[in-house]
Amino acid sequence: MNKTIDIDWQKIDVIIDRYKSSNEALLMIMQDISDMYNYVPPEVIPVLVNKLGVSKSLVYSVATFYKTISLEPRGKYIVNVCTGTACHVRGAEKIVDALQKELCVCEGQTTGDGLFTLEAVRCIGCCASGPVITVNKETYGGLDRTAVLKVIDEYKQHAP
Repeated sequence: MNKTIDIDWQKIDVIIDRYKSSNEALLMIMQDISDMYNYVPPEVIPVLVNKLGVSKSLVYSVATFYKTISLEPRGKYIVNVCTGTACHVRGAEKIVDALQKELCVCEGQTTGDGLFTLEAVRCIGCCASGPVITVNKETYGGLDRTAVLKVIDEYKQHAP
C-alpha cells in the first residue's frame, strides 16, 4: 500500500498552534495528526522538530512507544483485536486467525487495498464482553469467528 497522500499543511499548523507549539504537547499533536491520516506522515516529522524544538529521536521515540501512533500508512479501518487474558481464554486467537484469513494479512499489516489494518492489543478494557475488537472507535464484543467476519463484511460493504 504505497499511496501518496496530500498533506494539508494548513491543518497541521492549526493542530500545532492549538497546543501553542508546546513541546510538552508532542504526543497530543502526533495523535491529532494520526487521527487525520491514520498515521504520522514522514514529511511531517521535520516540521514537528522545527516548530516544537524537539529532537528527531524524541519524535521517533513517542511514535514507536504508543500503539495509537504509527509512522507507516495504515488502513481506513484499524481493527484492534484484544489479546488480553480475558479475551485470550475466550478465543481471541480464533478471532485473529479468522481475520488474518479473511483479510489476507498477518497481524500488524495493512490490506493491499488500504482498507484494513489488523493489530493485536493487550487490553481494550471490556473484559466481561470478550473476545472484543475495535474498528476505529467502535467496539464489538462477545464475538466468535462468524460474528467477527460479519462485522468486517459490514465495513467492506460501506467502503468507498
